[in-house]
Amino acid sequence: VTFTATSFVPPSGKDVISVNPKTGEIHLTAALDFEEVSIYDFRIEARDQGWPPLSGHCSVELEVLDVND
Repeated sequence: VTFTATSFVPPSGKDVISVNPKTGEIHLTAALDFEEVSIYDFRIEARDQGWPPLSGHCSVELEVLDVND
């Protein structure tokens, strides 16, 4: 099974969020700033290596909290 992240809202999410293609673990690749973006929405797709390949997906909503509040 391989995992990919797609359909980022806002599109800048693909610059700060990554998904390990083998495990599906979600990682941040840069710092998040509450004042710039407070919520990221994206989809994770899991696809197998069968013939024909089958896939499933889920939606992820990442809420950024302002630690000063």
